[in-house]
Amino acid sequence: MQKVIVDTNVLVSALIQRGYPYRIIYDLFITDKIQVCVSPPLMAEYRDVLQRPKFERFRDFASLAKMIMADIGVKARWYYPAITLDLIADKDDNKILELADECLADFVITGNTTDFTFPRY
Repeated sequence: MQKVIVDTNVLVSALIQRGYPYRIIYDLFITDKIQVCVSPPLMAEYRDVLQRPKFERFRDFASLAKMIMADIGVKARWYYPAITLDLIADKDDNKILELADECLADFVITGNTTDFTFPRY
């Protein structure tokens, strides 16, 4: 099974609309076709971002966020990165690469084309 890291922006998009991010989460992760990898810092970011008041305007966002976080907590594979990297301009996003390095991820799925400019890590 492929190991995948889902950036927070993809998770948010999956809860708002029914495009590719939705399919990644609901058609692949929930049905056990991919293994989502998480770390404590990434889970903390998920929780922080999904609770932001700006998302209250989207119908059922809070309840969907709660359900997906429960699924991630149970189904995702947890890793504890042993290295610290400083490769991305947005320092907060380095945790994604640290996790990728630790779990030997097959893919990082992100909508952040500003900071994740390299095709391969």
